[in-house]
Amino acid sequence: MRPLIRPARLTPGARVAVVAPSGPVPEDRLEAGLDILRGWDLDPVVAPHVRGGHQEFGYLAAADADRARDLEQAWCDPSVAAVFCARGGYGVQRMVDLVDWRAMRRATEAVGPKVFLGYSDITALHEAFATRLGVATLHGPMTATVDFLKNARAQEHLRTTLFAPEETRVIRAGSPHAAALVGGRGRGVTLGGCVSLLAADLGTPTARTSARGGLLCVEDIGEEPYRMDRILTQLLRSGWLDGVAGIVLGSWVECGDRAELRVLFADRLGGLGVPVAEEFGFGHCDGALTVPFGVAGELDADAGTLTLDEPALV
Repeated sequence: MRPLIRPARLTPGARVAVVAPSGPVPEDRLEAGLDILRGWDLDPVVAPHVRGGHQEFGYLAAADADRARDLEQAWCDPSVAAVFCARGGYGVQRMVDLVDWRAMRRATEAVGPKVFLGYSDITALHEAFATRLGVATLHGPMTATVDFLKNARAQEHLRTTLFAPEETRVIRAGSPHAAALVGGRGRGVTLGGCVSLLAADLGTPTARTSARGGLLCVEDIGEEPYRMDRILTQLLRSGWLDGVAGIVLGSWVECGDRAELRVLFADRLGGLGVPVAEEFGFGHCDGALTVPFGVAGELDADAGTLTLDEPALV
């Protein structure tokens, strides 16, 4: 697995597009998030269909084609330096194949890659940006999510990554429960996201065929241990985890008892023979760290560090 093209860091005054590829966005949270971005001296602009709603399905921000067009237009607009997702939820799997990836690739080649930020349901877009554009992305807090609005650590780690990425080249586990499930060091290129969505993405046109050579960073929310067992078993049986260089486990909010999960992870992942760091503190948790995908680095499971060879952004 090779590193991907890194976008440029943000500078004061940069224009940032906010899109909603998944679920509907509460207006009060959106406005609060925009105010934070303005406080960072960014110029946020909201895509046309973020506030639109879906006529039939209340769990979608807008029609599939409209959400796809919003993403395209934001990425292809030469005045936009970054594209931030407002929230996750559900819906990316419905719209990702409607995106004109050729147009987005042409725009990338013409003006260079941009920062793309999101997590949760946005996992499928992280995969698509990697396979279709070859662009590194950021797995981190989204504009209209509670953690971004309320948690100073989440805000500060994201802001530093965006503006001074050399200061976050060493990502230290942010959870008091951090530990090495399997000790050791591993080198590779970061990838990952919400593990249930990685499993759901298997075999689709925009998903990569393997995590070989990667440092897999995964987390989830609301998955009972037996369902997590099924998800991990699917990834194992498909061969998708063959050759992975290391695994970084993030947060597991509402996924059951921590001790039970630890036994499950040891059972399903311990046989891979690679370092596994647990409770790293990214994903659906308070104070979530921002983790770049597509950047080469080294995982030291015993020390609880993920050290990037280069900053997340140029």
